[in-house]
Amino acid sequence: MSGICTGCGLPEEICVCEDIAREQQEIRIFVDTRRYGKKMTIVDGIDAGSIDMDSLLSTLKNKCACGGALKEGHIELQGDHVRKVQKVLSDMGFDSRID
Repeated sequence: MSGICTGCGLPEEICVCEDIAREQQEIRIFVDTRRYGKKMTIVDGIDAGSIDMDSLLSTLKNKCACGGALKEGHIELQGDHVRKVQKVLSDMGFDSRID
């Protein structure tokens, strides 16, 4: 017999805590220019406690075909991928805005 989720009170197989966490977050996507004019797409506002950041970073890097890193609680992707990142995040159930 499976356990009960302490967050939503449902059985762990059908737990909706991560789905609720995705909908409640306010994610900002913007481009920052670094040294020598290199562009970095920054994804900020994701709560690391409720979302698996390593898995999300890996998914974004694969979809955008670029390098990236997890730094200081936000995701940095090499290049200007604002529109593509917003589409991927919305397909995953996140609510995001472009700044």
